[in-house]
Amino acid sequence: MIKLAEQIVTVIVDEYGHEEFLQRLSDPFWFQALGCVLGYDWHSSGVTTVLTGVLKSAIKPEEHGLAACGGKGRVSRQAPQEISQVGENLGFSIEDIDRLRYASRMSAKVDNTAIQAGYPLYHYAFFITEDGKWAVIQQGMNERDRTARRYHWLSDNVKDFVVEPHDAVVGEVKREVALDMTAKESIECQKTSTDIAKEEPKKVMRMLKSIRPAFQKSLQEWMPTVKKKEYIIDVLSLPRNLNWTVMKRAYDFQPQNYEQLLGIRGIGPATVRGLALISELIYGNPPSWKDPVKYSFAYGGKDGVPYPVDREAMDESIQILENAIENASIGNKDKLKSLLRLKQFTQQPRYATNLG
Repeated sequence: MIKLAEQIVTVIVDEYGHEEFLQRLSDPFWFQALGCVLGYDWHSSGVTTVLTGVLKSAIKPEEHGLAACGGKGRVSRQAPQEISQVGENLGFSIEDIDRLRYASRMSAKVDNTAIQAGYPLYHYAFFITEDGKWAVIQQGMNERDRTARRYHWLSDNVKDFVVEPHDAVVGEVKREVALDMTAKESIECQKTSTDIAKEEPKKVMRMLKSIRPAFQKSLQEWMPTVKKKEYIIDVLSLPRNLNWTVMKRAYDFQPQNYEQLLGIRGIGPATVRGLALISELIYGNPPSWKDPVKYSFAYGGKDGVPYPVDREAMDESIQILENAIENASIGNKDKLKSLLRLKQFTQQPRYATNLG
């Protein structure tokens, strides 16, 4: 796998450049296809960990102008040190290395904290070019149903770390409820959460106590099925308490925006969720509760993964394509052109594929 990956990387970099290679990595369809080419089952979450591990071994910074950092579990925590080492080897300035380390830290913080759907991260990979461009591929696992979720980032497309920064969020399960503080719909909640964090911790404590008695009743009204869905309870539950040491740290720091708030050491999922719920219940500025994941399951799989083939849907698609081709053959190309436009639409950012 490593030998084949090395040759593929070499050809792409030689023909198109290392930035093009990063762009392809950020494309979840291409990433999944590369894993299949290298011999891994398409419907295994191991595609992510194995493929990024193979690429880390296959990529030669001195040859490819690229480097890969991070990995699975404990190895992922070595990413900051690896980024510094890579930056020094590539001749980056201290400011550039700090910028890359910040991007590494914030991308992990966002996906582990600002998006809450029950998928804590266990794998992290950070790719860097000699021009200082970067891409992130990281994955979380839901311990209840053992499904995985992958996040793709590309530096060229990150305009704001906390407002829809992903190229793709990919997974096989779309949750009924998920806290997405990166959604555009959450911007007002971001502002209110930041303002709350700038208050004295004693005042925040009073806010938390004031909404607790009515919270469970409100929760049942929002989600009548909440008792049947344990993951929903996890997402919507009001923390028993906030980390008041961290809240004091935020108060002393006085963050100017949500990115600064999220970047404070110790701000975790419970704090983010608590501030979001206070923002909604007291100030009327709710976050987005829509799961940002999308998928590309079309008709299912012959082995029943993720579900048996939907023959009726497949037959309908075949008929649409046949009609388009027949019309095109007699000079009416409108339908065929519409399919081409549909293809272009599906290739826009923020689409996703399955992990299997």
